[in-house]
Amino acid sequence: MSIQVETSNKSQEKVNKWKSFLESEFFHNYKKSPTAIIGSIIVIVVLLIAILGPFFTVQNPYDMSNIDLNNAYKPPAWDEGGEAKFFLGTDQQGRDIFSAIVYGSRVSLIIGIAGTFLASAIGIVLGLIAGYFGGKIDAIIMRIADIQLSFPTMLIAIFLMSFIGRGITNILIALSLVGWVRYARTVRGETLSVKKKEFIEATKVIGLPNFKIIFKHVLPNVFTSIIVLSTIQVGSFILTEATLSFLGLGVPVTRPSLGMLCNNGFNVLYSGLWWVSIFPGLYIMIIVFGINLLGDFLRDELNPKLK
Repeated sequence: MSIQVETSNKSQEKVNKWKSFLESEFFHNYKKSPTAIIGSIIVIVVLLIAILGPFFTVQNPYDMSNIDLNNAYKPPAWDEGGEAKFFLGTDQQGRDIFSAIVYGSRVSLIIGIAGTFLASAIGIVLGLIAGYFGGKIDAIIMRIADIQLSFPTMLIAIFLMSFIGRGITNILIALSLVGWVRYARTVRGETLSVKKKEFIEATKVIGLPNFKIIFKHVLPNVFTSIIVLSTIQVGSFILTEATLSFLGLGVPVTRPSLGMLCNNGFNVLYSGLWWVSIFPGLYIMIIVFGINLLGDFLRDELNPKLK
């Protein structure tokens, strides 16, 4: 009986939380923001295509048994010589462009999301340490950040990939090393403000260890800035990965991404075979556009300085 009551209470709590969210100012503003709605729709559709798309593609473009060279460079279905099953045309190997985009977007999205997670983890920890303890630790971390910010992000990424070699793991390492700085600076600034609050002083008085104070009391109060930054960073990392792959420094040929698809069609772009690189490039633009729209809304709503 007690188990049933406990389960009922938990269910009621979830219902109340959901009801509170639907009645919140955030959700009210979300419903009235075309930017947020369009961005959300784009992001949801892109994720659904990446997850469910392979069930609706005509081939696995990276399984050689599904590829026929006789289908090479077929134009889109609406153009002369096109076929309905190859709606967006094919590339030099006879791979369906739509299928290649679906499979390639999986790699790009995984790299963008995972890279953001790793970069944020490093930056958050260093930012919390620098802001909370201050002194020499703060000076060392921030000077390293300042030095890194004096170089273009893409230049550092290209150097790292040239040094450690191609591969998804290596791209994630490179993105983490170039992306942590923004998080560290943002979290440090927020931490400097939060640690002066009275409730933080109270936790010190009662003798809580610094580790608990930082991660249990300081971190939750800087989390909104992290969410906003992470949303925009995903789009930035997808572009960075696409650029590296386009330059031949990204994922290997066996695990192509959207940037790799653009690179494959670049050499024949001016030969009239425009669809090989144009469609993957447009899809990258759509993904980043949707993420940035959603990120702009979150920045406006979650940043108290803009209210």
